[in-house]
Amino acid sequence: MAVNLSKNGPALTAAFKEVVDEKSSTNWALYTYEGNSNDIRLAEKGDGGLEELVEELNSGKVMYAFCRVEDPNSGLPKYVLINWTGEGVNDSRKGLCANHVSSMGNFLRGAHVTINARAEEDVEPEVIMQKVGKASGANYSFHKETSSRFQDSGPQGPVGSVYQKTNAMSEIRKTNKDNFWAQAEKDEEKRRLEDRRRADEERQQLEKERKDREAKEAVVRETRDKEKSSQIDHQKKSQQKQEADSKEMEKHRWEEQEEKEAVQRKSVKRGVSLEKANEAASLISQRAMNPREMFKQRERGIAPAEPDVPAAAPVSPQPEPDVDDGQSRCEYDEQEAAPQEQLKEEAPAVSSSVQETAFEEPAQVEEISSYEATPEEASDKGLCARALYDYQAADDTEISFDPEDLIAGIEMIDEGWWRGYSPDGHFGMFPANYVELI
Repeated sequence: MAVNLSKNGPALTAAFKEVVDEKSSTNWALYTYEGNSNDIRLAEKGDGGLEELVEELNSGKVMYAFCRVEDPNSGLPKYVLINWTGEGVNDSRKGLCANHVSSMGNFLRGAHVTINARAEEDVEPEVIMQKVGKASGANYSFHKETSSRFQDSGPQGPVGSVYQKTNAMSEIRKTNKDNFWAQAEKDEEKRRLEDRRRADEERQQLEKERKDREAKEAVVRETRDKEKSSQIDHQKKSQQKQEADSKEMEKHRWEEQEEKEAVQRKSVKRGVSLEKANEAASLISQRAMNPREMFKQRERGIAPAEPDVPAAAPVSPQPEPDVDDGQSRCEYDEQEAAPQEQLKEEAPAVSSSVQETAFEEPAQVEEISSYEATPEEASDKGLCARALYDYQAADDTEISFDPEDLIAGIEMIDEGWWRGYSPDGHFGMFPANYVELI
């Protein structure tokens, strides 16, 4: 990864400018990394020259030093860049920091001499000054030139030489250092490629495992959903069956209850009918004289005589017409009432007790007749009934009604089903046990 100079940029630049400024007392600055990151920070700066700078170098770190020295030949300021890699730094860190040398050289620009050092003998002040002296001919006027260089300074002495005998061991060490850094860069590049390849393989393996896991989870989820759906369907079917069974049982219970209530109502009506028939027969049996016998005597010209016997023997009660047939009851009552009227007109000599009976009898017959319907209602609407329960028509041949509604014009076509007019005027069939006659 690239070196980061922006995090501590102001401090790094300020220290560099102090070293470059000839008026400043600071003549060296030392830079290093923050921990194991690639961020450069200012480690130290001072004005003690190379001797003070060398003492600050750490054998366990990678450091970059920038120092201002005085050229021993010309007396001009020269700048030295030291790339320090301590012997205690591990190889992977060395390879990584080797790529940062060019970036640091661009940042610490203007150096006349660049030294790659690994040990203390590589940064001896005498060795560094010798290299500065060797480089003074090529970089003499790099930073500053005197304004009198073109002036005639008089006769010059013999031209000196900077030739030095080549040191084989020094050249070998320099070559070994260059080879080392080149090899370190190759190793670092190879390591990066290997790391990238390993990361790609791991990513592909993770992706494959994720897809396999998702496929298995999808299968398990689908199986679980199917089982849950089947359970829900089974529960719905069982619930529907239970509801159907309960409705059927309720329907049977309701029908049985309706049958019981119909039987009870029929028995009650039959009992009331028999009671009223017995009462009417008892009243008729209490008459002093049979109207038919009195009519026969009149025809023969014989005046009816008062009977010696106080009252005739009560006759056995005659069966009354069906209580449900209101029209038959009315006819029966009218037939009973006619002889009583005839008896009043043709037999005025009857005793007071007989007269009272003759006058009272039509009232009883009229009361019995009003039990079913009044003559006006029977002539206009026929039989009428009051609804006991609500009923909804199953088709167009039936009528619907609510409790307390009146049904008129009833026709008793069957024991269980009648026909009549509903309150809204429709004519149709309805169950007989849902109403009571009025």
